[in-house]
Amino acid sequence: MSNNYFQFKQFTVQQEYCAMKVTTDACLFGAWCASLIQNSTFKIQHCLDIGTGTGLLSLMIAQKNNEIIIDAIEIDGQAANQSMYNFQVSSWKKILNVHHVSIQNFNQTNQLYDFIISNPPFFDNDLKSIDDKRNLALHSSELSLEELLQSIKINLKDDGKFAVLLPYHRTEYFEQLCLPENFFIKEKIFVKQTPHHSYFRTMLLFSKQSIATKQSEIIIKDKWNNYSNEFKKLMKDYYLHF
Repeated sequence: MSNNYFQFKQFTVQQEYCAMKVTTDACLFGAWCASLIQNSTFKIQHCLDIGTGTGLLSLMIAQKNNEIIIDAIEIDGQAANQSMYNFQVSSWKKILNVHHVSIQNFNQTNQLYDFIISNPPFFDNDLKSIDDKRNLALHSSELSLEELLQSIKINLKDDGKFAVLLPYHRTEYFEQLCLPENFFIKEKIFVKQTPHHSYFRTMLLFSKQSIATKQSEIIIKDKWNNYSNEFKKLMKDYYLHF
């Protein structure tokens, strides 16, 4: 059974009422996004987190970027309340905002975002579970990749960037969706559990500027089942024992 909370160095994620718990790949994605924003060559003032769940990604970004405003969208009521609690007991409650609404119905007057992140519903047309809340979190019946992309297009500044975490087998499909919208891949990172596993996730960074794509891979654990140096470098400010 999953724990009701996940303890990081500077914050705690309560997750009892969220269908999707804290996962290693989501932590990796959050740390990567936080680093992208921290090292950005242009000033990022507003960030949008689509499908925040527990609030994990927003909290990870806030830890390293405490001068930006983060709006977190969550369609599920219990998850929205849980993320709101996690934000309120954190050190960054003044910059973290939860909106209990679907991204399709989200409308912030005159507010566009410098950076958008999303760990979207993963499994389009795959076998669903009997847990409706887990289905909402995992499957794309409430938010297809097409709808996600259109929502990003509506809410992103012309010079903004967005990052998504996808199942490896959905990567090429999403890339093809982005082409007619003139979104170009700035960075692509393939993720493996170990050197012996196949890729199972892809982390993608897009912008409207056409440049050469930087491509790499991250292997979470080495052949001896120890966390890799690349993973530890990203997670050292978050995981308790790094």
